[in-house]
Amino acid sequence: MALGNNASGLIRITQKEFQDLYTYVKTHYGVNLENKQTLIEGRMTNYLRDKGITSFNQYLDVLRRDRSGEEATNLINRLTTNYSYFMREPEHYDFLKKIILPQLVQTHSHDHDLRIWSAGCSAGQEAYTTAMVIDEFFGPQKAQWDATILATDISQNVLDKATQGIYEGENLKDIPPAWKSKYFTKTGPDLYQVNSKIRSQVIFRTLNLMEPFSFRKPMDLIFCRNVMIYFDAPTKNRLVEKYYDCLADGGYLLIGHSETIDRSASRFRYVKPAIYQRGGK
Repeated sequence: MALGNNASGLIRITQKEFQDLYTYVKTHYGVNLENKQTLIEGRMTNYLRDKGITSFNQYLDVLRRDRSGEEATNLINRLTTNYSYFMREPEHYDFLKKIILPQLVQTHSHDHDLRIWSAGCSAGQEAYTTAMVIDEFFGPQKAQWDATILATDISQNVLDKATQGIYEGENLKDIPPAWKSKYFTKTGPDLYQVNSKIRSQVIFRTLNLMEPFSFRKPMDLIFCRNVMIYFDAPTKNRLVEKYYDCLADGGYLLIGHSETIDRSASRFRYVKPAIYQRGGK
């Protein structure tokens, strides 16, 4: 491949540059860029030019020297899709309301402490939807329960947006009208903010899923939806087993409906499409 600019205006990536970038991203962030040369050139050219960078080899130097991690998360954000909306994959929330929460009420009748994790939470719609479902489920009894949700993502930029909880109306297209008036405040033309009661139920933190993670207490429920589509099979299998290890017995893992878990390589029990359980019957 040719270096530098060409008739199409793209900054081309050589095979050596692609291999170096592929290895760096997969090693540190698990994202599989196999056969993504064209996507990389298309999504990175203008960004590189804005920074005065003329080749991917030069960009790799910038990437490796950046100790803050901001450059790497910027790269990941440009090469993946942080797209979400409220009530996405509603079957999960129906299962949460009808099956998971009643089970957890029995399991935690002694401590009233639910432990829920939204992994790869993007701009927060998943975590806030979960908080709304929980609020509706418990009603007046909600004050007796600690159901604070941990929401993590690799990108500080999307977490900053999530913390503010302000979204365009298109994000709310599947929210029931009663919920829209109960849980949101209109803050501008086609802008809505999640109310403070629900925002207080979610804690946002940065976390790289490729790095070791552990928790003081085991989780009862993990959402990791439409995140592992960017991982190859070995990386995904390792992450799934890490999830298994940090779940309580009987706890659930919910993945995207376009994703699957290799049951021959996992200890999880298949419940139904996109829903898996640690132990259980």
